[in-house]
Amino acid sequence: MTLTPVLTKRFGTDQPWKVANYERLDGYAGLRKALGMQPDEIIAMVKESNLRGRGGAGFPTGMKWQFIPQNSPKPKYVVVNADEGEPGTCRDLPLMMNDPHSMIEGIIIACFAVRAERAFVYIRGEAVHAIRRVVGAVNEARAKGYLGTNILGSGFNCDIVVHGGAGAYICGEETALLDSLEGRRGQPRLKPPFPATNGLYDCPTVVNNVGTLASVPYIVLGGADWYKALGPEGSPGTSIYSLSGRVQHPGQYEAPMGTTLRELLELAGGMSRGRDLKFWTPGGASCPLLTQEHLDLPLDFDSVVKAGSMNGTSAVQIFDEDDCVVRATLQWEQFFAHESCGKCTPCREGTYWYVGVYERLERGEGTEEDLETLLDLSDNILGRAFCALGDGAVSAVTSSIKYFRDEYLAHVTGRGCPFGGSRVLAGAH
Repeated sequence: MTLTPVLTKRFGTDQPWKVANYERLDGYAGLRKALGMQPDEIIAMVKESNLRGRGGAGFPTGMKWQFIPQNSPKPKYVVVNADEGEPGTCRDLPLMMNDPHSMIEGIIIACFAVRAERAFVYIRGEAVHAIRRVVGAVNEARAKGYLGTNILGSGFNCDIVVHGGAGAYICGEETALLDSLEGRRGQPRLKPPFPATNGLYDCPTVVNNVGTLASVPYIVLGGADWYKALGPEGSPGTSIYSLSGRVQHPGQYEAPMGTTLRELLELAGGMSRGRDLKFWTPGGASCPLLTQEHLDLPLDFDSVVKAGSMNGTSAVQIFDEDDCVVRATLQWEQFFAHESCGKCTPCREGTYWYVGVYERLERGEGTEEDLETLLDLSDNILGRAFCALGDGAVSAVTSSIKYFRDEYLAHVTGRGCPFGGSRVLAGAH
């Protein structure tokens, strides 16, 4: 297949994170064009492009911007969710490390569109290298007149604050992120009200992902029709697919939305150990597992949902026939139990019990009744947790039992894991 890089067009060039290199390759041309437009025109263009949020939910970006009430006397804010913590997900960090100015330019355009003068970039605390890279880029943009007062003589004022979080996965949930930004413990808020009206400091707030905002300058420059031509009708544009696990060349592969796993595996050199594909995640650990029968499934928002999973963050974790699905699920559930904020009972208690049951199965002490316990726990978590973390924890459990019930039963024969327990993908969580 032929690839046309968009988000990664500057990757591999000479110091792509520097503003000088960025400007040589169309950098800030989109901002200059946007400042000559009306804010509502920009929102209409982004809405027409059908850009959907790259953070996992796939919500239409233009619609989210349109929700910001312009009659509110309160200040408006743009907040960037760069708290990348989903197991297997690794596309925001490469973007911020290689091309931070594309995100910054997108932020400024978003601020202009929703009439905000202050933006915040919330980066996962462990990603010190990314924090330093983005801070450096913000300082460069400010020195060049792209940030600050009277940007490029337009009369528009805008500045960006870079904030390092404390490494809590829950802060990837947008309202928990906002609480953390305000100096409180990162826990999800009750919705409604939604951030669009009552967000940061109880003011109208747009919360977007890194990849979403990095796409905006390209849409402003190329137009909505150009962007829609890059992918399927319901999910246009490109995505950075993060391939990890049993693959020859793991890494980030930018491809049009709707690319299949078969095509991605061809790009990545195929399976790494000469064994057949067994199961995989299309969008990170919080998405239901898929199997070899889904090799030709178009990886876009709508097609993956129809197949019973989610496109999520396009984090494709790949496992082969020698990997144990029970142990892989155990490691994911250990992650979710550790990262549960504890605010609601279904998630706090449910993930704890998940781990206990899976550990019994791995030791060979489980029973067939444990499978029903896992499904019963799932029924009591799904749709009953305070935020989507609980629903995400359910995904691997129910889908792995659906596709690999025989493998679960093999664990309850008294011998424990038939794969030896240690042969699952290292570092799955």
